[in-house]
Amino acid sequence: MQVLPNMTVLSPCDAIETEKMTKAMVECKGPVYLRINRNDLSLVTDPDAEYHIGQMTEMVKGKDAVVFATGIMVQQSMEAAKILEKEGVSLRVVNVSTIKPLDVHALESYCEGVKGIVTAEEHSIFGGLGSAVCSALSKKRLPIEVLGIQDSFGTSAENYSILLKHYGLESEDVAKKVRAVLSAN
Repeated sequence: MQVLPNMTVLSPCDAIETEKMTKAMVECKGPVYLRINRNDLSLVTDPDAEYHIGQMTEMVKGKDAVVFATGIMVQQSMEAAKILEKEGVSLRVVNVSTIKPLDVHALESYCEGVKGIVTAEEHSIFGGLGSAVCSALSKKRLPIEVLGIQDSFGTSAENYSILLKHYGLESEDVAKKVRAVLSAN
């Protein structure tokens, strides 16, 4: 959807953010695409925090690497931060709930001081968050890894966790990508 001119693309990480986005869409000029997960997701956003289309939110503070995540991958990345903390890795997790327009200035500021970048999305690696981040940060001299669905068609399963495992989109998969960018230095 991000290739369509003037299209705003939103991808909330939980029900709280979905509600806030829906209200914000009323004020948005032009077409808006809201990508909603139909599964029950844990609530991770602050219900009292203000929401504005375009903003990014730091969910976990860290200094070694940054994961720019969207949708359910925010929660998977937060879990990866816990896994990596036990290994002595400090992971910053940023919720990029607005994929377009992408706040390049905020994106660059979240990269300050880190040794590597990972993007995480439950979307194709083509034309999604990973592509947008790689394009925006093309002049940065940091290793970057893109985690998402490889060039394949979708499938069905008994439950969502089976699909996440099938496509390699679990917290341990995020942690593997972080280890890869950190070992590239």
